[in-house]
Amino acid sequence: MSEKQYNVLVLCTGNSARSILGEVLFNVLGKGRFIAHSAGSKPVGRVNPAALELLQQQGHDITGLRSKSWDEFAAPGAPEIDFIFTVCDNAAGETCPIWPGKPATAHWGIPDPAHVEGEEARRAAFNTAYAQLARRIQLFMSLPIDKLDKLTLKEKLAEIGQIQD
Repeated sequence: MSEKQYNVLVLCTGNSARSILGEVLFNVLGKGRFIAHSAGSKPVGRVNPAALELLQQQGHDITGLRSKSWDEFAAPGAPEIDFIFTVCDNAAGETCPIWPGKPATAHWGIPDPAHVEGEEARRAAFNTAYAQLARRIQLFMSLPIDKLDKLTLKEKLAEIGQIQD
């Protein structure tokens, strides 16, 4: 019997940096068990070049990455989402569309590296955001998802979102 495949949506307002990093990390670390997408409430229409540079430096494929609206994932025919993670404080506070299937949600706030001044400091901020997301995603993927009741799972997701390392 094969493991269940989970659809994940990583949200941020602009969908240009943190949510893109999360999408790639979920897809890479999930090894087919997790299929991730990212979106924004007000997508900027382009992926941040620093995010693309970091992903390439880490050896990840950036083909097809784009800034997109969360409306794509609330529309008929969209994949049914099992988990939604907001990675910016603005998106966490916004009124989200009604997601079919009642996915589990959690806020995993990560400081926005795109707004850091100075090239070296911005690069360091992107590296920190990448590492924080990777750690949280690895912890999430280690959970026995299919064995947890909804309330326990929600608590575990919230706990992971508080990890700052």
